[in-house]
Amino acid sequence: MGNNFGEGFNLKNIAILGSTGSIGTQALEVVRQNPERFKVFVLTANNNAELLIRQALEFNPAYVVLTSESKLAEVRNALSSSETKVLFGLDELCEVLSHPEISLVLTAMVGFAGLIPTLAAIKAGKDIALANKETLVVAGELVNSLAKEYGVKILPVDSEHSAIFQCLAGEERNPIEKIYLTASGGPFRGRDADFLATISRKEALKHPNWVMGEKITIDSASLMNKGLEVIEAKWLFDLDVSQIDVIVHPQSIVHSIVQFRDGSMKAQMGLPDMKLPIQYALAYPERIENTFPRFNFLDYPNLSFEQADKKTFRNLALAFEALKAGGNMPCVINAANEVVVAEFLNNRLGFLQMSDVIERCMSEISFIADPLLDDYMETDRITRIYAQELVTNNKY
Repeated sequence: MGNNFGEGFNLKNIAILGSTGSIGTQALEVVRQNPERFKVFVLTANNNAELLIRQALEFNPAYVVLTSESKLAEVRNALSSSETKVLFGLDELCEVLSHPEISLVLTAMVGFAGLIPTLAAIKAGKDIALANKETLVVAGELVNSLAKEYGVKILPVDSEHSAIFQCLAGEERNPIEKIYLTASGGPFRGRDADFLATISRKEALKHPNWVMGEKITIDSASLMNKGLEVIEAKWLFDLDVSQIDVIVHPQSIVHSIVQFRDGSMKAQMGLPDMKLPIQYALAYPERIENTFPRFNFLDYPNLSFEQADKKTFRNLALAFEALKAGGNMPCVINAANEVVVAEFLNNRLGFLQMSDVIERCMSEISFIADPLLDDYMETDRITRIYAQELVTNNKY
């Protein structure tokens, strides 16, 4: 007997923050396949004007927002004969997110830049599909407090957190004993420090399983991405540090695992395709049909698991330290990491030296136990300056 869960589905007007990035473009693929369910209302980008213009012409959003002024005239000229209004800057972005027709905001901007727009969307009462993990890494306590105050849902888009979220469906009365976030191990799984000392930008950008943007791909190679996910998981699922573990799973089929107090474990599995967790967040609480490739057990006769190497991949250990310290320390580690990844991608810093700079920032930047928003903003600012000085002067 079939079901009619899809009947009566209300069209969702979606704002996609960071539409030209990896998550944004894949979200638009989901929208493209489900035009009766999703309507793009806002698209935002930093400076990829060419792609933003193509997206706007295809999806005809009410608004596009550029955060970089250098491409503003180009976009306005290209869309001058369309119905789309072109806006510029953080203030106009935050203002448009309060539009009453927006149902859901997908935050897929890269890094700390996603924090203020996400807070604005929450204060406007919009449910959040969260792909910008740095928002919770930097200011998790503030975000959770505001989400509760404004009655907003935070729907995780990261594959690992989406997996945990899906495993918890129907388990509201059953406390979590522990969660296991799985990690592919990246392109350098099993390698030692001597090998890592000589790797290049090109090598680090070759992820074995996932197709992602450059910043998150480097974070995955260094295991910082998993470290940030550990911090994010604490705030998403109200966990203590002792309840979060990381296990390396090279095949990237088991996306994460929840262990309950009776010892039972639930895992969410599937092929490594970000469109699935994106679709789950956009359509929540419904599961909708798609044409994505299906998993075949015979293609994966062996699923293996290993302990994460925190000694060689120090970023993961540093992230756990930052989470244990609390306060503004996760903000410090995030800001320092954004600087060093950019420097590594520009061939100005070695792979292992990224951890050296981050650790130095953690030890030197003033600790604030109970930060407010202004404290987070100032911590981010001074950490970036200090990290850049360390790189420029080779003092790490």
